[in-house]
Formats: sequence, C-alpha cells, structure tokens
Amino acid sequence: GGPAPAGGPSDTRRPSGAGRPGGAAPAVEDPADAGESEPPAETLADLLAELDELVGLEGVKRDVGGMAKLMQTVRMRQDAGLPAPPLSRHLVFAGNPGTGKTTVARLYGRLLKALGLLERGHLVEVDRSALVGEYVGHTGPKTTEAFRRAHGGVLFIDEAYALVPSGVASDFGQEAVATLVKLMEDHRDEVVVIAAGYPEDMGRFVASNPGLSSRFTRTLHFADYSTPEVVSIVEHHAQQHQYELSPAARHALAAHVAAIPRDAAFGNGRTARQIFQAMTERQAVRMSELVTPQADQLMTLDAQDVPVGP
Repeated sequence: GGPAPAGGPSDTRRPSGAGRPGGAAPAVEDPADAGESEPPAETLADLLAELDELVGLEGVKRDVGGMAKLMQTVRMRQDAGLPAPPLSRHLVFAGNPGTGKTTVARLYGRLLKALGLLERGHLVEVDRSALVGEYVGHTGPKTTEAFRRAHGGVLFIDEAYALVPSGVASDFGQEAVATLVKLMEDHRDEVVVIAAGYPEDMGRFVASNPGLSSRFTRTLHFADYSTPEVVSIVEHHAQQHQYELSPAARHALAAHVAAIPRDAAFGNGRTARQIFQAMTERQAVRMSELVTPQADQLMTLDAQDVPVGP
C-alpha cells in the first residue's frame, strides 16, 4: 500500500466550515471531554478537497471524483424510492509501492460513509498472511474474520496477487479467493473490497476466478511520481516538521531525484520520505559544528544536505 504520502497524513481533517464563504470553522471539542464519541460527520466537499490536495495522482483523483458523483446520484435515487443503477463499489488499485494506494483507499471509505453508503467507512488492511491459513480448514475462518473486522468499511488487500501465485496449481490462496467471492456477494452492501498491487500482477489476480472478474470491474492506475512530484512531497514533509528548503537545496534535490533509477527499488512516496530524513540528518551534523546556530539556520535545509549518489 505504501506510506501515507503525498498530501500528508491520510487522516488530516479540515474543519467542516473551513474554506466556505461565511462558514466559520466550528469550535474544536477537547477529545478528552468527548469520551468515545463519533468524530464529526465529514462532508463530501471536504473529502474531495482533501483528495485534491494529494500530490500527483491526477487520473486517480478524476476517477474517484467521478465515482463519488455517480454514488451521490445512486443515493438520491434510493431516497426517491427508485432502483439504483448497477454499480460496483469494489476496486482494483494497480500501482507500485509508495504511490498513495492506502491513503486513497482510506479516503474512499470516508467518502462512502459521507454518502451514507457505508456505515463506518474505516479501513482494514490485510495481506495474504492475514487471509490464508497454514493447514486445511484454516483459511476460510481466517478470511471470514478479516471480512468481519471490515464490516461497515473497506477491506484493503495489499499485494492481492499473492493469493494466486503464478505456476502453482493448488494453493490455500484459492480457498481464500473463493471465500472472499462468496462474502462479497453475501455482504455486498456492508463491505467494500479494494485489491491492490503491482500493475502487471493485478490482471492475473482478477482473471484467476470468474467471481473476481465479475466483481472487480474497475481498476484505478496509480502512476509513479515524477521528479517535481517527489520534490513536492519532500517539501511537504519539510513544512510539516518546520524546515525550509533553500533555492539551492531545491535545485540539488531535483537533480538528485532525477538521477534515481526508476526500477523496482524506487519507492515513490517512501523514497521521498527517506530523502527528507537523510537531509535532516546531514543538516544536524552541520548544525552540531556551529557554536550557537540561529533559528533560521536550524530550519534551513541547504544544497549540501541533499544526499549524494543514487
């Protein structure tokens, strides 16, 4: 699934009145007073704005925005007593690690809750080991339990293709898939399933079972981040931690990111976070050599703080 990237931590909530003319943000309640009360209801507009703030992912943002509008119409038809048009809410997220799949999945659940189409909208993240047992009769109950935890929300299966290893004829993963297909049918209004993984493997996963191919009819493609997008994510981490990049640092950073080979080791948002961490460590060494560094020096990341080499 990759780290919560681009637009920052995935649970950032903006006050529901913010950004609207005359809509002052409501007073924030002290969580200590609130006990275990539900978080305030989120509006569709707020969540779409949060989605829009994520770095890159233009195609994904367009697709999710379009689906939200479609689901809004579905909801209005239901409320008017009309039959809903056929709509598959389950999704395949195809993309390399660190491209924001988990972040978007979490937002998708919150969007469906805001639309009244999911009760809780929470995210339960699993992989093969959480669904597949080690012996006969163990897999069905494991998959069912994961599904139960996702009730009212989103079941996010990372590296879903690992459930159907290529070249293996019989495997407990097949049983997990069969159980999943049945549960997706029995609880189609209560759980949304997102299957995520490398683009070249997800087609094989969906094609492995007719029940999967009929339920996963929509794939969202998460592209790798471009050099300016990686730089932007590093800048975002810097702002969050009260650092600033000097113009020279920005220039050196862009050159450094452009030189990184875009192979399987490239981690997208994770790479951006690692670069930011390396820059703060190099800057800390420089600061330790100064007698009394000023606040602006402590905040500034400079060209010499950019890591050298790939």
